[in-house]
Amino acid sequence: MVSLSEQTTLPVMEQFYTLQGEGCYQGQAAYFIRLGGCDVGCVWCDVKDSWEADKHPRQPISQLVSAVLLTPAKIVVITGGEPLMHSLDTLTRQLKDAGLRCHLETSGAHPMSGYWDWICLSPKKFKSPLPSCLPLAHELKVVIYHPSDLEWADQHAALVSKTCKLYLQPEWDRADKVTPLIVEKIKKDPRWQLSLQVHKYIHVP
Repeated sequence: MVSLSEQTTLPVMEQFYTLQGEGCYQGQAAYFIRLGGCDVGCVWCDVKDSWEADKHPRQPISQLVSAVLLTPAKIVVITGGEPLMHSLDTLTRQLKDAGLRCHLETSGAHPMSGYWDWICLSPKKFKSPLPSCLPLAHELKVVIYHPSDLEWADQHAALVSKTCKLYLQPEWDRADKVTPLIVEKIKKDPRWQLSLQVHKYIHVP
């Protein structure tokens, strides 16, 4: 039986070269690899098709790296789904050997694997992040769906490192209602910054 750390293929929902639309690296070119499989179950998730890993073909890791190298990308973002449901050691090692930066987007609900230049942790109420993952985050990005999520965001801000960047992001379909609350929150507590899903405004993947 092949162990997780020896995996040579991963279930891939999609991969594409675009701009990072959210958070600290917003506006920068990045190659995205979206892995299949997620057990977090956010009701407002905009990629529910990613939830079932078995729906998505497994691709050789070497093939994924080769696809990135056909582009000018310098940053590779591993996202999902919940990418930490898979061991990411081999994938990130090969990407870094090719001279690429590895960025992770995760809920932190599964044990950490992989070798990362940047970890964006976006905790979800539906399945809380593991305590071991929170101190590793370079960026804490909390999606605000309900006003009570602002207090919940503060609870997680107390659990990340002092150098971690803090972002509040309105849930897309409730942006009109929650964005004014986020703005007032940031004005009262300037530790936080606003993150918007710019890719949805400019209509890129």
